[in-house]
Amino acid sequence: MLLQAKEPLRKMLSAATGYYGGLVQSYSLSAYGLRHSLSTSMKASRHFIPCKARSLSQFSCGGSSADQEIVIAMGSNVGDRVSTFDRALQMMKSSGVNITRHACLYETAPAYVTDQPRFLNSAIRGTTRLGPYELLKKLKEIEKDIGRTGGIRYGPRPIDLDILLYGNSQIHSETLIVPHERIHERPFVLAPLVDLLGTSCDDGIETSWHSFSKCSGGFFELWNKLGGESIIGTQGIKRVLPVGNHLLNWCERTLIMGILNLTPDSFSDGGKFQQVEAAISQVKLLISQGADIIDIGAQSTRPFAKRLSPKEEFERLIPILDEITKIPEIEGKLLSVDTFYAEVAAEAVKRGVHMINDVSGGQLDPGILKVAAELGVPYVIMHMRGDPSTMQSEKNLQYGDVCKEVASELYTQVREAELSGIPLWRIVLDPGIGFSKKSGDNIEVIAGLESIRREMGKMSIGASHVPILLGPSRKSFLREICDRANPVDLDAATVVAVTIGILNGANIVRVHNAGYCADAAKVCDALHKRRRWEN
Repeated sequence: MLLQAKEPLRKMLSAATGYYGGLVQSYSLSAYGLRHSLSTSMKASRHFIPCKARSLSQFSCGGSSADQEIVIAMGSNVGDRVSTFDRALQMMKSSGVNITRHACLYETAPAYVTDQPRFLNSAIRGTTRLGPYELLKKLKEIEKDIGRTGGIRYGPRPIDLDILLYGNSQIHSETLIVPHERIHERPFVLAPLVDLLGTSCDDGIETSWHSFSKCSGGFFELWNKLGGESIIGTQGIKRVLPVGNHLLNWCERTLIMGILNLTPDSFSDGGKFQQVEAAISQVKLLISQGADIIDIGAQSTRPFAKRLSPKEEFERLIPILDEITKIPEIEGKLLSVDTFYAEVAAEAVKRGVHMINDVSGGQLDPGILKVAAELGVPYVIMHMRGDPSTMQSEKNLQYGDVCKEVASELYTQVREAELSGIPLWRIVLDPGIGFSKKSGDNIEVIAGLESIRREMGKMSIGASHVPILLGPSRKSFLREICDRANPVDLDAATVVAVTIGILNGANIVRVHNAGYCADAAKVCDALHKRRRWEN
């Protein structure tokens, strides 16, 4: 039986490798056999053996006796599409759907009827005790409440909610077909669906789902047949990050986040920008140098820094933030607040900030997760063990495989954020350069961003695709390598670190000197475009 399991498993992993465009490396089959028991291998083989579907007669219009894993597709091309998705998520939760995972957000060209606005598409994975027909009824009610009317088939609509998968069931009736009959031909459905899967072969329900694809490589193979990752970023389908009034295509070019520290004790420029005039001047300089985002922080997070109260941080931040939002140069730029306090984040967003950058990823003030979910803004989750006063302790500096452990710990935080109501399409990941890491660890992380994405993909394909923010600017590991005492003298070294990071998959770089790093990013982006063209 173990030998019989190997060939389907090989096909599955091969398909996953192709899906990632080479990002996921094939596992050694012999190593896999050593790591897994016979029972696990037998379980893996069932990915590609059609399972016995639950019969239609087992379902009524009433509820299910047990939680069922489900996948629901979402689409919208009329009105405020992002707000519509937010409303649909809340209404699904209120209707008996426990949302556990979100796919990325995709802007896609219309299919079938092409003379209409572009769509936003995504999907959610969750559990419900609603029976399939009861679930269908609830989804139709949500569509109607949001404003969907009859219209033409495949035509414009404010919301479209489809049951893609329901437990391990296959249903075929006049009113409901599960799995959805057109999954195989729709990139805008398959891309979000694949996001909700992992490359691990140990998930029982995913075993059933892959078998429904009728492909030996499961849904990964179906996605590859439609073009897979090679079509992402084309006019047909793009991953986007909703921020402010924009849908940001973070893969189109690297974004530059300029740092504004309003603290007296930051390691690089503490005390320089505590006065309004100096802060405004620095913001204007960063924007003139090419900054797309201004990240404003009023609390130092250097090693062993004393923690301010929310009130103290608020008093330092708000007067300067209010003035920054008034300057003409800020028009069209994004503002980020660097805080781990829920109440500071809420007030900053109220006053015009577009995103929250939390160095603790919700660990220092768990209330910030709920606030970020309610505010509907992008949320940066950074990797750090402990807090700034303990992050460089001997215990927090212990790693076996730093990239693997950073990925695993970040994913734990992603799960907490999603379960708190922050969709994956609003999450940005930061591996935390200089936080809970020795010099060598920082180098490994910068060079190993693709490895971090691969590890993420084993747990959630979607999580492996979210934007990565990298912040190596003037950090102490560069000072140790270059033997320079003045942080300003580390700008050249920062450019090198940023360049390596971008070439390995960073999408946003957080820097003090935006000019040098913006130029480096342009060169890296040009190299990326050449590689895509060659492929």
